[in-house]
Amino acid sequence: MAKLTMSMIPIVLVLLYITCKIESTSASATTSFIRSKCSSTTYPSLCFQTLSSYASTIQTSQHQLVQTALSVSVERAQATQSFMKKLAKFKGLKAREYAAIKDCLEEMSDDVDRLSKSVKELKGMGKDRHGADFMWHMSNIETWVSAALTDGTTCMDGFSGKTMNARIRSSIRTRVTNVAQVTSNALVLVNQYAGAN
Repeated sequence: MAKLTMSMIPIVLVLLYITCKIESTSASATTSFIRSKCSSTTYPSLCFQTLSSYASTIQTSQHQLVQTALSVSVERAQATQSFMKKLAKFKGLKAREYAAIKDCLEEMSDDVDRLSKSVKELKGMGKDRHGADFMWHMSNIETWVSAALTDGTTCMDGFSGKTMNARIRSSIRTRVTNVAQVTSNALVLVNQYAGAN
């Protein structure tokens, strides 16, 4: 193995600097791409916050951006569904609270199903935006994601009124709202991707 001589140190330092600069520029381009696409969503800060941690996967691919946004929605919906399952087992719930939780759990299950189908559909169609079936696939995805958004609204309808425990209502509202917001952002990104064809 060759030894590093004093005369080689400046060259090594220059190469390290160039490598770091290239990586920094690449990361900057990726986060700029994500920020730019998120700027037209309903919740741009949340969009950037949830997607920027996947920058190395997304790069500057709109397809991968949409794939990631949908996957984040699935994860949030699944976490909320799990929370609702635990909540439904609590002792001392009023009949109305239990019924509202069960209804909301069904809506969250539908959410998970529709969003998961959207992810699978997008993966299955590949990155060919010029294929004859592109718009058909995108239409399916748009329909499922829109329906998932409606599920969140329907879920929260059961928790209106003063007869509901305030802590339960607040806990559920926070989680369901977050699912709705990331799903709304995903839908805007889906629509952008479909429209760019």
